[in-house]
Amino acid sequence: MAEIKVPELAESISEGTIAQWLKQPGDYVEQGEYLLELETDKVNVELTAEESGVLKEVLKDSGDTVQVGEVIGTIAAGEAGGSESAAPAPEQDSAPASKEEPAAEQKEEPKSGNGRTIASPAARKLAREKGLDLSEIPTADPLGRVRKQDVASYQKNEAPASAPKAAPKANAAVQNDQAGKPVEREKMSRRRQTIAKRLVEVQQTAAMLTTFNEVDMTAVMDLRKRRKDAFLEQNDVKLGFMSFFTKAVVAALKKYPLLNAEIQGDELVIKKFYDIGIAVAANEGLVVPVVRDADRLSFAGIEKEIGHLAKKARDNKLSLNELQGGSFTITNGGTFGSLLSTPILNSPQVGILGMHKIQLRPVAIDEERFENRPMMYLALSYDHRIVDGKEAVGFLVTIKNLLEDPEQLLLEG
Repeated sequence: MAEIKVPELAESISEGTIAQWLKQPGDYVEQGEYLLELETDKVNVELTAEESGVLKEVLKDSGDTVQVGEVIGTIAAGEAGGSESAAPAPEQDSAPASKEEPAAEQKEEPKSGNGRTIASPAARKLAREKGLDLSEIPTADPLGRVRKQDVASYQKNEAPASAPKAAPKANAAVQNDQAGKPVEREKMSRRRQTIAKRLVEVQQTAAMLTTFNEVDMTAVMDLRKRRKDAFLEQNDVKLGFMSFFTKAVVAALKKYPLLNAEIQGDELVIKKFYDIGIAVAANEGLVVPVVRDADRLSFAGIEKEIGHLAKKARDNKLSLNELQGGSFTITNGGTFGSLLSTPILNSPQVGILGMHKIQLRPVAIDEERFENRPMMYLALSYDHRIVDGKEAVGFLVTIKNLLEDPEQLLLEG
């Protein structure tokens, strides 16, 4: 009998939540075949069988929190594949009919050889949240794999037909709490719980302050306008704002290295590398994939890497390695129309730069003239335990100066 254990995932991850078992007791599994989907603080992962055999016992159900190293099931290892139809039958017959029969009915229209619809983890999660049956969702994938976008488009197109089915669930969730006012209760995902916990921890443990400045984006926008077609033709990627800001941040970090540090006990760890986290708003919550060695990348290299990571974030396909080890973070609330904000530190980092909406505002050119200029507010939140106001303000002014004279970035780079 082989035990199914929660494997080591990463240094910072000690537990997870079982999102869904992909196999049921009595199913025959091949070595390397997916057994279950595990939701962690940062990413969803699918655990595979280490040996071939029959899944005999499931010790933890969907929704249960499990620890790294914990035994969550067993496999009768070594049983032949031919036992798939013979051996599981007695187990299924001995189980309560009320629990097993509906599960069997749900597998009547399989899309894979084992009687189970083939789907990505993100698609399964979205389907569970919306109460949809994966076997009913059409897909254009040549292998028949249901993707997240298939689930989303099916929702949108089939909303009127599925509304009557969803209504009982919604009504069941509504309770007359708070003096008879209707409410709907929804369990927080593990990622959202982790985000909430860490944000509170940062505010409780760091001496966080925010300093502000504004930058005239005229020069950057003019440069982009002049160079965008040639840049796209040469590099097969669009020239965006993020490469300018990433380059400016790297240059400012070299000038003010304490903003590229972290506190470990009673020591400062000043990093001599520049792995820049770029905050991305994914469906499951905010994630911060890391652009490695940003100081060594060209503008095109930065744009390609950011685009690649952002797509993986939206598709819930980021690996743990792509989310760990950043030295400084950039977040762009302006994408959603934010004019000004105070970003919260991404622990254990001690600095985060907030970008905001570009908006035309009248700017004094001299004592007599005003012009409408595309202006952006910048916000730098920093840990005052190791970064003083002088360094923080100097850091932000450096970024402002580089962006208002972007040719400097070529020299700094």
